Amino acid sequence: GYDKDQPRNHAWPYRDYVIRAFNEDKPYAEFVREQIAGDRLLPHRRDGIEATGFLAAGPWDLIGHAEVPESKIDGKVARHLDRDDMVTAVMTTFCSFTVQCAQCHDHKADPVTMKDYYSLQSIFAALDRSDREYDLDPVVVQKRENLVARISAEQSKLTKVRADIDVAKTPELKKLEKLVTGSEDKRSDRYGYHSQVSAKQDAVKWVQVDLGSSLPLGEVEIFPADEYGFPDFGFPHRFRVEISDDEEFVTKSILADQTEADFSRPGAGPIVIKGQGKRARFVRIVATKLWSRRHAGGPLSNDWIFALSEVKVISNGKSLMPKKVEALDSIQAMPRWGRANLIDGRTGTGVTKIDPKEKKRYDHLLQKHAGSLLKKEKQFADEVKALEREVSALPKPQRVYAANVHHGNGNFMGRGHVNGNPREIRILDRGDVTSPLDVVGPAPVPGIVEGVNSFDLPANHLEGDRRVALANWVVHPKNKLTWRSIVNRVWQQHFGVGLVETANDFGRIGEKPTNPELLDWLAVEFRDGGGSLKKLHRMILLSETYRQRSSGHPQNASVDGSNRFLWRQNRRRLEAEVVRDTVLTVAGKMNLKMGGPSFQDFIIEKPQHSPHYQYHKADPDDPATHRRSIYRFLVRSQPQPFMDALDCADPSLLVDKRSETTTSLQALAMLNNRFILRMAEHVAVDLKKEEDPVEELIARSLGRPVRLEERGLLESYASSHGMAALVRLVFNMSEFSYVD
Repeated sequence: GYDKDQPRNHAWPYRDYVIRAFNEDKPYAEFVREQIAGDRLLPHRRDGIEATGFLAAGPWDLIGHAEVPESKIDGKVARHLDRDDMVTAVMTTFCSFTVQCAQCHDHKADPVTMKDYYSLQSIFAALDRSDREYDLDPVVVQKRENLVARISAEQSKLTKVRADIDVAKTPELKKLEKLVTGSEDKRSDRYGYHSQVSAKQDAVKWVQVDLGSSLPLGEVEIFPADEYGFPDFGFPHRFRVEISDDEEFVTKSILADQTEADFSRPGAGPIVIKGQGKRARFVRIVATKLWSRRHAGGPLSNDWIFALSEVKVISNGKSLMPKKVEALDSIQAMPRWGRANLIDGRTGTGVTKIDPKEKKRYDHLLQKHAGSLLKKEKQFADEVKALEREVSALPKPQRVYAANVHHGNGNFMGRGHVNGNPREIRILDRGDVTSPLDVVGPAPVPGIVEGVNSFDLPANHLEGDRRVALANWVVHPKNKLTWRSIVNRVWQQHFGVGLVETANDFGRIGEKPTNPELLDWLAVEFRDGGGSLKKLHRMILLSETYRQRSSGHPQNASVDGSNRFLWRQNRRRLEAEVVRDTVLTVAGKMNLKMGGPSFQDFIIEKPQHSPHYQYHKADPDDPATHRRSIYRFLVRSQPQPFMDALDCADPSLLVDKRSETTTSLQALAMLNNRFILRMAEHVAVDLKKEEDPVEELIARSLGRPVRLEERGLLESYASSHGMAALVRLVFNMSEFSYVD
């Protein structure tokens, strides 16, 4: 969602988890608990990790999270809205409870105070969203755990022996060490700014300098860093240079754009960017394709970074002294790496020179004073490398876009506090992040579950313990909202409307149940029967109420015209996804493959910034797009026009019930859309093989024999306009789109 609506290429494992849970009839309480705190309850199990994709499924503001520091107002707003999304998703989905209405004032209708709401936000105060790695095979999980534990043990030994070596060094040795390693206290000119390490090469990083005031720009000179044998260490493969008078770069100009293709390696530089006669106060270098951190001659690593030695700005022929450096993130390892080093006026041109004689003398003295320790160091280091090779040989982990504890890195990763400590949550006066009031801690809404008005968490509890406590509260046997909510949603799926018409709101503003006794009976049967959704479906589908005809009855209609008391079955229109899948099935093109990455029925253009999703350029005959619609890649900012016309739900909203409209656009889409045209042609070609093509068409499309009174009309239409046109006509029949 939002402006930079980048694709989430690893969101699909959560979808597969939900389908698998339904097919396996996972007990509902487990299903709910895993989606709220699966990574804590089942930390190394596939279901536990994939399930938390639920918390990350909502819209996410890339600019507010990845490009604006959390200390800024926009960063605070983005994270506040993110936590609100998590609170709303959990409480609305599982409890049909609109607690989010209490973020600016106490709830106007239900017993929820602002403190209650922000206490729920506190539960998610350590979470952001990112791609999480996990293993599918339990055997691999165990191997990886054992290897990681052994590596940790060997690294502890290595750390200790290196400390012992330092103790064994004489003052003379320490002095020599500084000479031969280039690690004198004074900073080498070749260092400067260094970003945090990213696991993704296409993560966006940026660093900017503040000139103090808006000035005419002559040139911007960018000097690469020099490390590990690379004179252009950390220089990005793709980047752009932006300028602005606004620190947040809400409005900006582009001085140079090297994001479409890899930039030639600059060597020792510098790279000179002309100012084009423009004025600005802030100059920002944005890296869009990072560099692999490694030693010269070594293989590429998965540690992707952005580093520069110096940024200089020339104005009116003079070199300016920038006042301040800001960055998306950075390593502060002074005196070598630090933001301030980017504007200290020092640029490197090569590696530190080492005197071979001094190096030989240093090695001799070190062997003399710490020879046995050096052997142990090599032994432990070799063991660590061997174990790391074993880890590298394991199958590549799977990834899922899910909730993750914030850890200070940029694109698609949180930039808040580190070490997993939850952020401090305060009540916000009128919901304004600039007006914080009292600090609150994690707690449930009181009065919902009898006897459970707080969480019994120790002072040193882990972040995940908060979510476990919430999950247990949600599925508590005495939490009536949860059990009523799910049976009402299942009822709605089968009848078109729930016993409570407002499926997302069981509060005072919502509708009252038409049959509260039935709702409670179903809830208790479901809860006490192990939370089996298949059993609940079976119970409803075998009922006389469900098996009624949808034909009318004048006397009943005069009393209950909207059929809220179900004196007949409701006539319901098929969802957009079902219509599309039915068309594919009739055309004989349906691919029943289950699971895996979603298909994309669009072409992505300009993916670097704000992607353009071009549906009209996609090939409707592409077999990869002929899977069931549940496997379709959804784009929040640009919905699929064909599906949108058929009332497909807005993926950026929590939709409790699909809209059912009747518009001319729907008829036109079912007649003229490229997908419909191509599928109709496929059906027409296939029908040529049949003795009675009209009979076969009606049987495939409507599931019944052709009627005598319609046969002549259909055959005449096909004769005049072609069989493909007749197929499109049948696709437009109400009988094709409705369950009657």
